[in-house]
Amino acid sequence: MSDQVKIAVMGASGRMGRMLVDVVTHSDRATLVGVSERPGHDWIGRDLGDCLGRPSMGVPVYDDPLDLIVKAQAVIDFTTPAATLSHAELTAQARTVHVIGTTGLTDEDIAKLDAAARHATIVRAGNMSLGVNLLTRLTQQVAAALDEDFDIEIVEAHHKHKVDAPSGTALMLGEAAAAGRNVALNDVSDRGRDGITGEREAGHIGFSAIRGGDIVGEHEVIFAGAGERIILRHVATDRAIFARGALKAALWGQGKGPGHYSMASVLGLA
Repeated sequence: MSDQVKIAVMGASGRMGRMLVDVVTHSDRATLVGVSERPGHDWIGRDLGDCLGRPSMGVPVYDDPLDLIVKAQAVIDFTTPAATLSHAELTAQARTVHVIGTTGLTDEDIAKLDAAARHATIVRAGNMSLGVNLLTRLTQQVAAALDEDFDIEIVEAHHKHKVDAPSGTALMLGEAAAAGRNVALNDVSDRGRDGITGEREAGHIGFSAIRGGDIVGEHEVIFAGAGERIILRHVATDRAIFARGALKAALWGQGKGPGHYSMASVLGLA
């Protein structure tokens, strides 16, 4: 249908990429115009259906992102920081909506995305689910309501194949807690404890990461005071929630002006 939004998925062979392919192809509001893979990958030049062991889908696999991006109205990108920055330069030139779920981005990386967002619509989030974005909002509100007598600890758990820690979601929650206390996360972040560490420093936000099995994603924000604790928790059991959120962001971005948006904007929580 001509009114369907043309979507490209970057890095389609991975676990998240395959989930995105399924969500987009089953949507009645979007059509998958192509996917990308790194140069030299054995999927390049083949039909995506053949690569997935399915009937022909009429969806080609590209190794040149530009060839794909110019065909799309929105790009969904859960790849690597280096690849995402390269894609952002191209989506900025093409004025294509760029939905970014890539984690492990540095402050320098984000500054480069800010520059690209002066020319195109970027929607970026460490987590695309509705529940996590509600948790983020609640975390900021609770942090603002409590003083430093309550220590903040963020505990996250993911599958054994995840390569970065803390998770993008944990950092998003940390940023929310820091914002609630009007401090910069980089100034109060405590990401590792081992050996004789001394007492916990007041006002710091601690992070702990668990990796194992096939855990999709679990996040807790603990506000620990004297004699009481407040625990906010989100458990994901199906990574399709992230893919559905990414597609929602791609559709929402159509017609929006240039800018670096979050899922809070997409969900009306900003």
